[in-house]
Amino acid sequence: MKLALLSDIHANLHALEACLTHAKTQGVQQFALLGDFVGYGGDPVAVVDRVMGLAEQGAWLVKGNHDEMSISPPSPIKNLGEISAPWTHAQLSQAQLAFLDALPLTQHRDTIFLVHASANEPAKWHYVYEKQAAADSLNAALTHPDVRYVFGGHVHRQKLYYRASNGKIMAFEPQAGVAMPVPGHRIWLATIGSVGQPRDANPLAMYALFDTQSAQITFHRIPYDFQGAAAAIRRAGLPDFFAARLGLGV
Repeated sequence: MKLALLSDIHANLHALEACLTHAKTQGVQQFALLGDFVGYGGDPVAVVDRVMGLAEQGAWLVKGNHDEMSISPPSPIKNLGEISAPWTHAQLSQAQLAFLDALPLTQHRDTIFLVHASANEPAKWHYVYEKQAAADSLNAALTHPDVRYVFGGHVHRQKLYYRASNGKIMAFEPQAGVAMPVPGHRIWLATIGSVGQPRDANPLAMYALFDTQSAQITFHRIPYDFQGAAAAIRRAGLPDFFAARLGLGV
């Protein structure tokens, strides 16, 4: 099975469609969407509609922290990440909000464990930025003894970790478009990056493709119309920084 892994879309319809189109050219058979469908971006209604359509077609979904914020916006607003939550809430229909609210925090599919942030206390949205956090997430996911692959987003960066035979966590920076072997005799964790808001000084959208038959994962970077996505943010009256950052990848 070829599994496309997409996370942190952040209401960026232009980036989402570009990644979906590319995935289809790769012969993808299953989609997994790992949360943060909304927040920051200017097209939450269209993105949630698209996600709901993919769910109807059998896509696997989990909830992200920005999805949670869109359901119950914080008050008062305490940081930059919360600014768009009240606006997003007002744009979404009751059916869309109910859809987001009903999403699970994790999914376990055979050897695959899906989560937005960390499998360690998923409702607390821990960031998996480094080896110890990767170890904590792996340890939590391994309460399911058949799990070999943990996939998450949240950090807006692409990275691959595995547990070596001596118990140490090893980390790799993937090269875009290059398939990496991930044999099932080891335990793996990948942060798959952000479709709609990359933060590694590269504006290209991110997603990953996992081939279960060949046991390989490929991290992709996809060009898209970030100027169109930025224009949607400005039309919505959201902070200009949310628009400007798309072209900078920050």
